[in-house]
Amino acid sequence: MSVKDEFIAAINKSYTSDLPQIHLGSAVLDGEIIAEAKVNLPLRMMNRHGLVAGATGSGKTRTLQLLAEQLSNAGVPVFMTDVKGDLAGLGNPGKEDTRLTDRAKILGIDYQPESFPIELFSLSGKKGAQMRATVIEFGPILLSKVLELNDTQTGVLSVLFKYADDKSLPMVDLDDLKKVLNYLTEGPGAAEIKQDYGTISGSTSGTILRKIVALEQQGLSNFFGEKSFDIDDLFNKVDGKGLISLLNLSDMQSQPAVFSTFLLSLLAELYTKMP
Repeated sequence: MSVKDEFIAAINKSYTSDLPQIHLGSAVLDGEIIAEAKVNLPLRMMNRHGLVAGATGSGKTRTLQLLAEQLSNAGVPVFMTDVKGDLAGLGNPGKEDTRLTDRAKILGIDYQPESFPIELFSLSGKKGAQMRATVIEFGPILLSKVLELNDTQTGVLSVLFKYADDKSLPMVDLDDLKKVLNYLTEGPGAAEIKQDYGTISGSTSGTILRKIVALEQQGLSNFFGEKSFDIDDLFNKVDGKGLISLLNLSDMQSQPAVFSTFLLSLLAELYTKMP
């Protein structure tokens, strides 16, 4: 058996399964693409962590598109963050190009341009459907990360949430949060909060208030409110294809703390709801 035949046999043995799988491409031997050496990934492995890395222009985004397309064709819904705004092209069929067809022949792929069902979401509401969450759902820890509070300020924010919970006060948006903060700092609630939870200093409450106002000025006041995003909306199919949900972050690149914290809250909800 030649080296090439041994290579093909080894790859196919390692990357072929009787289980439902997606096709990632073909292996390379001595700089040559071996079409017969198929690299496949069982769908059940998609709950593992993975890393797509490479230099600029090496195809990281295209790799993510390939994964999304394959999963959608397999009927698996996909959620992706779109930092540069270039993944929305999945919603339109690609144009036939000699480079694409030649590449497909080398890989042994029957390439047919097709579109995929996509849904665009946005934290700002400017480049997709507005995603929302209430202040109370976000919680004091995640909200303190968004506001970039220190430990003392985070502690005060936790007291506000505890008070609102004890008194059954709904904190839906940032205006509600500001009202509770002012009530417990300068309003009639100052004496009550001092007796049961401790004193809130004016300087600390002032800093928190300024941070909230700064967040509003960044255009994120619409994110906090009702109706809250229902995570079940991510688990849909369209004509047998899994829905690809894209969170457009092209207008949020200067606010990584905001979208990273939102993703943490999304993962926490997934962990709570998923079996």
